[in-house]
Amino acid sequence: MSAKYERISYLVVFNEQSAFKDTYGGAIGTVAVECQLLKPDVPSDSVVIFSHPIGGGAYLPLVGQLAKRGVHTIYCNPRYRGNDTALIMERAAMDLGACVRDAKERLGYKKVYLGGWSGGGSLSMFYQAEAQDPRVTHTPAGDPYDLTAAGFIPADGVMLLAAHLSRNLTLTEWMDPSIEDESRPFERNPAWDIYAKDGPKPPFSAEFVAEFRERQIARNRRITKWVKDQLADLKAQGLENHERCFTVQGTMADPRWVDPAVDPNDRQPNHCMLGDPFVVNDGPVGLARFTTLRSWLSQWSYDDSNADGLKCAARIECPMLVIENSADDACTPSHAARLMAAANRCAIDHHVIQGANHYYFGQPELVDQAAGLVRDWVAARG
Repeated sequence: MSAKYERISYLVVFNEQSAFKDTYGGAIGTVAVECQLLKPDVPSDSVVIFSHPIGGGAYLPLVGQLAKRGVHTIYCNPRYRGNDTALIMERAAMDLGACVRDAKERLGYKKVYLGGWSGGGSLSMFYQAEAQDPRVTHTPAGDPYDLTAAGFIPADGVMLLAAHLSRNLTLTEWMDPSIEDESRPFERNPAWDIYAKDGPKPPFSAEFVAEFRERQIARNRRITKWVKDQLADLKAQGLENHERCFTVQGTMADPRWVDPAVDPNDRQPNHCMLGDPFVVNDGPVGLARFTTLRSWLSQWSYDDSNADGLKCAARIECPMLVIENSADDACTPSHAARLMAAANRCAIDHHVIQGANHYYFGQPELVDQAAGLVRDWVAARG
């Protein structure tokens, strides 16, 4: 039977010192985190908190289905809701921390579990790593932002639900290595352009994929070097708080999308979570399409991001639920496998939902199956 639930919108507001604004509107130094509590008509002292660096998932199928299953659920929208242009992962973790504290201290939940959906998986692990093993005192750009003094409350467990590795690692695996000069992004090397008429065609050899991956990493590092040079130049001019915005083309060229034998699962070929990968590769919704110097280092840099999912997973120790969708066209099997291998201090429950796509769109029975797994896992710990 489905539980009835109430959807309650509320704000968690806190103050912080900031030398400049990186979100539109509002007072400098005041942060308002938009949250929704989906409160079933059955009591519970446990709550699942979902968050994502850019939020916007409060109406995703799984969130509502959990409430119908009687699971008290919060969706936490960080300050960057809907716009990751200038997103700083350290600040997103601070916003999640404020929501966790509010759930414990004001709403009275005794146990909090992080619902790491998709890109929220790495944010959840970053938060939990800083709660259990605090290390970060500055952003990768060198700006002071002390998470070690934030007093994060560790969650009682972390869920990786159709979760990818992290923004920096996933972007790198999606980058188009045929772009070899960022100032001429549409002049591409056909030897590595998987969308070119005269480019490489599937099935791809293991050797081709391995070199493709190395070239993707090299491209990420070239951009990172340019970013650091730009920041150093600004600081040398005494412009410590100034920024530069830039565009990154070609960010949906993973061999997985055109060759289903690369990291195989039940996904459709020539399709990704955002549509036709050939179109998305240069379309406006591609990852990191519009970004800034500081944001690149914090969320997209292969080497520099503090929110690297694999590094964060290795730092946490708590119960973990991993749900993998077998037809996921965003998070393929190697994502879950690598995250579970890295989280070697966690007690892990792993499940695969056969036929499920990334969002469970059009799959009510499968989203209910996922919600049932979450409900049972939470109940077993409460």
